Amino acid sequence: MHTKRSDTSAGGTVEVTLVGGPLETPERAHVPLTTMRERKVKVPRNGGYEHYELVDTKDGTSENVFEWTMRTRIAE
Repeated sequence: MHTKRSDTSAGGTVEVTLVGGPLETPERAHVPLTTMRERKVKVPRNGGYEHYELVDTKDGTSENVFEWTMRTRIAE
């Protein structure tokens, strides 16, 4: 499932699809436009973060799909 870029001017966000990771993680998220340049998303969850990276298509472009790569815990 792929999502299209959202031209939401309020807040400058884009809707992305999150693939993989824990079942409780949302399938879609609105992230700052700068995330597309950084190619990474960090989703806070249960005292830690789920990390996702932008997936490129075969032609080298992106369709706003981020794939889960790892989980980190917040140090206390």
